[in-house]
Amino acid sequence: MKLFGGGHASDEEKKPAQAPAAGSSRPVTLKDLEGFVDYVVRALVDNPDEVKVATETDGEVKVIRISCRKEDTGKIIGKKGKTIIALRALVAGAAGRMQDRVSVEVMD
Repeated sequence: MKLFGGGHASDEEKKPAQAPAAGSSRPVTLKDLEGFVDYVVRALVDNPDEVKVATETDGEVKVIRISCRKEDTGKIIGKKGKTIIALRALVAGAAGRMQDRVSVEVMD
């Protein structure tokens, strides 16, 4: 007999929820990454209407370039570059799943 839970020892244990199969979701595209960067950057800055995010191809590497007001650049970069480093890490990780190389740059 169980002490806590009020059931009998013969009750079936609950099965843990299963995560969806790795290949069942739609693949990440470069447009998705661009949209992600745009969403995050607009949430960080004081003037979100003046943010422009564009993707360019530089050889085999794709570059997501962020343009914004000069005073908002520091908010994107963060203290000691922590914010842009984190954003670059997330984009690089997602790009790796696409077996591609994508970098993020903040334009002056």
